Amino acid sequence: MPVSLPAADEIVTEYLRIGLAFDLLEEGFVDAYTGDPALRAQVRDEGVPEPTSLARRAAHLRDRLPGGLPADRAEFIRSHLTALECSARKFAGEEIGFVDEVKAYFDVDIAAEDPEVYRQSHRDLAAALGVADDSDTLGEAYRAYRKATEIPADRLGDCVSAFASALRDEVRKTVDLPVAETVEFEIVSDQPWSGFNYYLGGYRSRVAINTDVPQQLSALPHLVAHEAYPGHHTEHCRKEELLVGGGQGEQTIFLVNTPQCLMAEGLADHALRAAIGPDWPLWAETIYADLGLRFDAHRATAVGEATAGLLAVRQDAALLLHDRGADPDEVTAFLSRWLLVSEPRARQMLRFLTSPLWRAYISTYVEGYRLLGDWMGDGPDRAERFNRLLDEPLTPALLRTEMAL
Repeated sequence: MPVSLPAADEIVTEYLRIGLAFDLLEEGFVDAYTGDPALRAQVRDEGVPEPTSLARRAAHLRDRLPGGLPADRAEFIRSHLTALECSARKFAGEEIGFVDEVKAYFDVDIAAEDPEVYRQSHRDLAAALGVADDSDTLGEAYRAYRKATEIPADRLGDCVSAFASALRDEVRKTVDLPVAETVEFEIVSDQPWSGFNYYLGGYRSRVAINTDVPQQLSALPHLVAHEAYPGHHTEHCRKEELLVGGGQGEQTIFLVNTPQCLMAEGLADHALRAAIGPDWPLWAETIYADLGLRFDAHRATAVGEATAGLLAVRQDAALLLHDRGADPDEVTAFLSRWLLVSEPRARQMLRFLTSPLWRAYISTYVEGYRLLGDWMGDGPDRAERFNRLLDEPLTPALLRTEMAL
């Protein structure tokens, strides 16, 4: 006899209860929740859970799948319960190797990059800047380039508004966004990240931009696209309307350190190209010109192409720190060497890598960008595939399966 629909509802509710309980262990573990507030209140009233009990609950619920759920929804929940079980074991103090931790959270395998990739990137960057590629000369030239392209603090708000408006207009040409959607931007400080989307439900987001990280002319369009249009905010709106509206209650919660994050960050890192195309610097140049700011699109393109080879540096730094036992000073030096940043900037990056909640998260950017880029490809269906990322509850495993066909 097939399992009844109420049993499927029970599985989804238990999944939500388990996820909500993690926020009592570590505030911020629940990145967003748009479901029944009464359920969250019930979980809160039950008090701080015991981590080993949470791990058992996650494993037990995984064993009950599919439990009447369609295969795609069951697989989505299954992969997230695997991640939550690992998180609960970590909260309980269990020693789990960093590579295994990343695999459980995000369903990807990681390994250190060949340093020759970084050396070639430095050679390409030296050519783009017109300097010698020895470390001291290149480092000074690159830091000078970045300093010269910093957005003045008193102009940051204007720039954010201009790019948000322009990107929103572009995205609405191809994506059916709810009429009532809104994004509120705010400037913050003393955070380990450069920007953060707080999805509030009801098609509303609050995006925080961290002034501790100087905002570059070439990076700001990426940041706005990543956090808002057509990145996190757009994805949340589409999934709330289509999936939550279609009865997929598991989509009312977004949990840190799950495959959901790898998919979301990979999507968001491809967002600017999806909205504008590979020639986005020329588009940005016109917007900056209207604001009275000079942006050299051609040089930014050359520098961006050169530094693309440094994508995995921060993941390698996390491997050094958490897998190979390097001390923080060694990791700081590694970041400074390959990313050509100052020691204070490297230590700011180290804050993210040493945060108990965020230490593995860097892999979502590295492996998410790679996996989603490989899956989308450069063919005529790239735009269609990006829109699938916005609308469907895809997982890393599903993308790998599709690529293997």
